[in-house]
Amino acid sequence: MRKTRLMLSAGAVAAIATSLAGTAGATAASGEAARAIPVQLLSFNDYHGHLEATDRPLASDPAATPAGGVEYLSAKLTQLRAKVGDVNSLTVAAGDTIGGSTFLSGMFHDEPSVESLNVLGLDVTSVGNHEFDEGPAELLRMQNGGCHPVDGCYFPATPYAGADYPYLAANVFKRSDNKLLLPGTTVRMVGGVPIGFIGLTLKGTPSLVDPAGVASVRFADEVQTVNQQAGALNRRGVKAIVVLIHEGGQQTPTTSPYNGCVGFTGPMATMAPRFSALVDVVVTGHTHQPYVCTLPDPQGRPRLVTSAASYGQMVTETYFNINSVTKDINRNSFVSNNVVVDRASVPDPAETAVLDKWRALAGPLAGRVVGTVATDVTGDSGGNRGIETPMGDLIADAIKWGTQSGGTQIAFMNIGGVRASFLVNQISNGEAAGEITYTEAYNVAPFGNLLVSMDMTGQQIKDTLEQQYVVGRPGGRDALALGVSDGFTYTWDATQPQGSRVVPGTMMLNGAAMDMSATYRVGTINFLANGGDSFTGFTAGTNLLGGKEDLENLVDFLGAHPGVTPPADRVSGL
Repeated sequence: MRKTRLMLSAGAVAAIATSLAGTAGATAASGEAARAIPVQLLSFNDYHGHLEATDRPLASDPAATPAGGVEYLSAKLTQLRAKVGDVNSLTVAAGDTIGGSTFLSGMFHDEPSVESLNVLGLDVTSVGNHEFDEGPAELLRMQNGGCHPVDGCYFPATPYAGADYPYLAANVFKRSDNKLLLPGTTVRMVGGVPIGFIGLTLKGTPSLVDPAGVASVRFADEVQTVNQQAGALNRRGVKAIVVLIHEGGQQTPTTSPYNGCVGFTGPMATMAPRFSALVDVVVTGHTHQPYVCTLPDPQGRPRLVTSAASYGQMVTETYFNINSVTKDINRNSFVSNNVVVDRASVPDPAETAVLDKWRALAGPLAGRVVGTVATDVTGDSGGNRGIETPMGDLIADAIKWGTQSGGTQIAFMNIGGVRASFLVNQISNGEAAGEITYTEAYNVAPFGNLLVSMDMTGQQIKDTLEQQYVVGRPGGRDALALGVSDGFTYTWDATQPQGSRVVPGTMMLNGAAMDMSATYRVGTINFLANGGDSFTGFTAGTNLLGGKEDLENLVDFLGAHPGVTPPADRVSGL
């Protein structure tokens, strides 16, 4: 485990800055030349608890290199740090370190993820939207430690101790007293010079998690927050400033080189140029895309904006110098590139020990066979979330099946909430080909959502379907599709304006045209029922009835439907 660097309070930073200012003045007076202090910044984003080396190669890697797994991520970081020495290297992340995680971490409320990040020596991270999947109180437990309020201590002799690194949330305020939920900034010293970090998530976080779960906090504007915090750091004498923000962009096309910045678009393309010129580097995430961009700040000076794909399969390796007199970053010294976390190196044994510890606890549950797949069923959140997919429709079928006691006639599922696919040759726990284990079912539905059934009119259903396309949707995805259950069909015309894309008269239920004034019973998950992903149309539903937890329902559905296959399309034109 790397030695944790000292975190400095605002008062300590001010005292150090005063001392440094005096030293700088003395140096200038004596005519001593300024030194160039080398700094290595290693960054990644959207880890999502992908502990094990099971992910497919990155789509952006033309060599299709097997990549990822925390044992290899930690080993790669150690190799990179050796280039400059640990004291000149900082490791940072831009949110979604937890939440939406794979089985081995998510089943234990992401305590394994935090432990693995402690071991690999993470210095600081921003929060992301998924840090709020279980609400603010659970995020505070992730930071500070303590046993889970329901599941208790997984290892009573060594209770969960929390994160060694700080979670920064500069734009997240408690509604009760309007104070920050977590610190907004932190400072690290390299070569006697302070480097300030501002961490925040996207303002649209409430639309990306269960809105009811974050009702106790508010999320402020990103640009305003960055500029306020950068000014505050500067006044304290911190001149080298890095933003860690869980918001991003993408290259166009997304198949562009992973070290490129081709046709850069998305929220960060318009947001980053508005960040204060005091900010030197912007480390981003959320879109799961790789890029290394040099974009002008408001003064026209070059500024780095980077992202390292996702799941610990890539690390951005950045170098720069800091002037020992001015204490600021020399932006002409920037050298940055994305490095694939290949599996060629010797895995970090300390991380292997973490995996073994939690695998032993997972035990037979992980490998329990809960169903079978006859033909690959694909189309999860890792692909295009703006189209109907077989996996989305399959989960909608499972929701409809699981809410029959509530009289459900139609069910919907957001593609972004379907986190994995069912593949015949995916072997997670030594099972036979085509067998679906509990691990694989969990990886599809890791969020702990609850099934909900409700009354909606035909018009309300249409209005909700229209929200599959919303210009300026938080998170940068205008198009987000809904998987639909068997028996319901409609036609979508993408050439029509927003709000008019469901072709009139095409909504059919079991072959009969739907009546816009009639009432139908609709099933979904509580995330959507509360307006998640900007599907606020679901909040018009009435006579709500709760149901099973979605993973439990999926396991039961698979047991009752052996040999699942890709459902036929239910939507024309989407």
